[in-house]
Amino acid sequence: MYRAVSKKRDIHRINENIKSNMIRLVEDSNMKSGIYNTKEMISVARERNLDLVEINPKLTPTVCRILDYKKYLYEQKKKRKQFKAKQTKINTKEIRFGPQIGDHDGKVKVKSAEKFLIRGDKVKVFVFFKGRSIVYKEQGKIKLLKFAEEIEKYGKVEQMPVMEGKRMYMIIAPKKFIN
Repeated sequence: MYRAVSKKRDIHRINENIKSNMIRLVEDSNMKSGIYNTKEMISVARERNLDLVEINPKLTPTVCRILDYKKYLYEQKKKRKQFKAKQTKINTKEIRFGPQIGDHDGKVKVKSAEKFLIRGDKVKVFVFFKGRSIVYKEQGKIKLLKFAEEIEKYGKVEQMPVMEGKRMYMIIAPKKFIN
């Protein structure tokens, strides 16, 4: 396990690459935690076929551990991977329609929004205004609020209707369901 020279991709300084003369040794089963000479601890690590690894170089004296460095890196990588897998990714789906959308077409849009919300995605609902339809801003706002009312069972309004350029949008977040 002993490595004399650390590779550039390594995150920590190990063995001879540790710059300080004195180190604070922590979490070692055979040795008592405390402050030791760096060269002595490197020789102790070599005897056990392990590495002296600098964990926190910012403290004085620097904090080090005696361990199998490759195994330590592997465990760190595994922990990061598990943490990343536990994170939930929220996607935002977009649904757009005009201010004069028909009832049936509106129901189709509601069904697709329900599907997205059940899946756990946020829904950004747009009313787009083409040409002279910009005069129907109030009608567009009414359509968005009606949409939110119809989808109330599956999601809650995160952001009320906002006008941005030629389109008005509203964001709906999924409700948390208990299975």
